[in-house]
Amino acid sequence: MAQMAMLVGVVFSGLSALVVEGVEDAGAVIKVRASTRGEEVACPSCGTPTGRVHAFHERVPADVPVDGRRVLVRLRIRRMRCPVQECARRTFREQVPGLIERYRRRTVRLDDQLRGVVRELAGRASARLLPTLGIAVGRDTAVRVLLGIPLPDRAVPRVLGIDDFALRRCHDYATVAIDADTGARIDVLSGRGAAVVAGWLRAHPGVEVVCRDGSAAYAQAVRDALPDAVQVADRWHLWHGLCDAAGREVAAHSACWASATGLRQGKLAETTLQRWQQIHALRDAGVGLLDCSRRLGLAMNTVKRYARAATPQRIQRVPKYRAGMVDPYRDHLRARREQEPGVGATELLNEIRALGYDGSQNLLVRYLNQGRHLDDHPHLSSRRAARLLLTRPEDLTGRQRERLDALTAACPEMTALASVVRSFATLLLPHKNNVARLAAWTNAARAADLPHVHSFVRGSTRTSTPSPPRSPSTTTTDAPKA
Repeated sequence: MAQMAMLVGVVFSGLSALVVEGVEDAGAVIKVRASTRGEEVACPSCGTPTGRVHAFHERVPADVPVDGRRVLVRLRIRRMRCPVQECARRTFREQVPGLIERYRRRTVRLDDQLRGVVRELAGRASARLLPTLGIAVGRDTAVRVLLGIPLPDRAVPRVLGIDDFALRRCHDYATVAIDADTGARIDVLSGRGAAVVAGWLRAHPGVEVVCRDGSAAYAQAVRDALPDAVQVADRWHLWHGLCDAAGREVAAHSACWASATGLRQGKLAETTLQRWQQIHALRDAGVGLLDCSRRLGLAMNTVKRYARAATPQRIQRVPKYRAGMVDPYRDHLRARREQEPGVGATELLNEIRALGYDGSQNLLVRYLNQGRHLDDHPHLSSRRAARLLLTRPEDLTGRQRERLDALTAACPEMTALASVVRSFATLLLPHKNNVARLAAWTNAARAADLPHVHSFVRGSTRTSTPSPPRSPSTTTTDAPKA
């Protein structure tokens, strides 16, 4: 009997504030009978201690599981009578501090476990996992528990990071504020406008450095609320901006590096050539960009893009071919056409069907007419070409390095772009000479014939203060997105 009492005391040590009277194994549920210790309790209104019992009640809160099974505590509590006649509360139920709270159907320690799970998994996932742990909770209850968790009080950081994210893309956005030094989330604001951010900054003084993206709205908000704060851009946004500019440069020079796959043909190519000739003819006649846009009915950005291109090939793009069902048989088709140029599509269809092809004849005919069987390798899109240029050299395979070498040697502009990207990547690593190296990189990027990179440079060099970056992961900037 003494060993059983010790075992109950160990297994249900969280119920030490109660008198455990018995434990019943009810299959999927373990029922514990317990009662309070009968000590005097203080009146919640006037604080007068009393031991006078008015009545008895029973509560059945759930406790933490044991052996993967639910635990229900049949707790017998007292309704006490206050001895003070003038007290507003004549009777009250006794509570067990640290074990069970008023109006709760779960013990405090079970609530703590439940909060820990729903904090990580939220509603639906928690409702799927908790029954396996012996805690029966629905998804709605899990969401209510999650919403009931009090937010921690976080001090205003010295270095604040702000960025926007989509609650519903293209419709509803919010702004998250974090401690840029620790990464701890500080607050989430509804909306992403300058007024929202400026109001929060005024209500939370003490920020010295604001780390943000290239948003002009955020820049204006910081200038209005904290004119003395240093505005910096983090490495991720800087690299992301350069990647966007490099991708546009690669697409603009597709005529140089896409000799293996060729350029677009047909009506679209003819329209591109005609539009380029019209814009350059108007520009040679002294017509401004805005007037060209009005006369031709084109967007201003389109007119600028055509006006920057020295040749119409700079505007053309490589054809966008997706991987198809005929690609595995490219080598066979190319070899057969080299041996017998006049071989028909029907005969080729029968041959590759014997090799496992199960597509249609129309798909094969279109593949042959596009000349894709003549390629030595699968089609390289502008996005994949830019990815080769932006990937760390040590992460590339031997074949990818060969394609990258051919890509960067296609024209002087691509060679300069590769040099600009590689030298900028070294600036993202902390170094004491990064300020001077950044100035040298800016001069080199401006000297290259790379208009999209020039746009990125103009944005990154509009600094709010000339002071050097205070964190290895940031650089001072006050620029709109490039």
